[in-house]
Amino acid sequence: MRPHPVTAATASKPFLKWTGGKQRLLTQLLPLLPSRNRLIEPFVGAGSVFLAAEYDSYIINDGNPDLVAMWTALQARPREYISRAAEPFCEANRSKHAYASIRLQFNEQTDSFERAVLLPYLNRFGFNGLWRVNSKGRFNVPYGQPKVVPIFPWDSMEAAARKLERCLVLNGGFRGAIELAGEGDVVYCDPPYVDDAAPSFTQYTATGFGMDEQREVVRACESAVQRGATVLISNHDTPTTRALYAGWRIHEVSVRRSVSAAVSARGTARELVACL
Repeated sequence: MRPHPVTAATASKPFLKWTGGKQRLLTQLLPLLPSRNRLIEPFVGAGSVFLAAEYDSYIINDGNPDLVAMWTALQARPREYISRAAEPFCEANRSKHAYASIRLQFNEQTDSFERAVLLPYLNRFGFNGLWRVNSKGRFNVPYGQPKVVPIFPWDSMEAAARKLERCLVLNGGFRGAIELAGEGDVVYCDPPYVDDAAPSFTQYTATGFGMDEQREVVRACESAVQRGATVLISNHDTPTTRALYAGWRIHEVSVRRSVSAAVSARGTARELVACL
């Protein structure tokens, strides 16, 4: 099977910072993606792989409803959405007080488009690009104290909007997206990671993500392979994940972590890509 081509045309970058984002792994990951007709991402996150890979069409999904609202807004109303999302990026909003006010506005807002408008601000002005919600689904990341106003990602968002013209955006659990996979599809799964040493960060949504869900991802993907799809899953390289993907082809990769507040805790992490 032909590998996925890595060209200058696949260099579009994500416009959000995101815990577990795959931007630093693309040079190792893209060559593992086969060249087929459609890419399906049940855990799209900030879209590093979606934006970099080149396929005829795409299906993206995420369990975080605010992320899905952002992708949907950018697809359906790109000019309005980009213009509105840029408005909070100003010096007047570069303060702890302004950030707390906008965060409260976001948490009290019920309209999905209006929440999506505020998401890039919270992502770029919040601490280290972290996205965290409590059990009630309220975003609670503290102010990041940027030294200057973050640059609004006009070009990256416009490029993403163009790519979304060939994309179906789903809103829900990973199972529904994987169940659509069949002959000619590549499924790339990037679920919240397993960690044998300490609990992995999984609070992208109010419900979290445990080992039962990890095993369900494997079962759903194995069914997709039986329907003719090719599947890849990223995760930490641990004894638990080695057992989880028993019988799969394992590719070892490494990436530098950059999420921890302590610089000393940031280092090279061993990860794997399991393929069927």
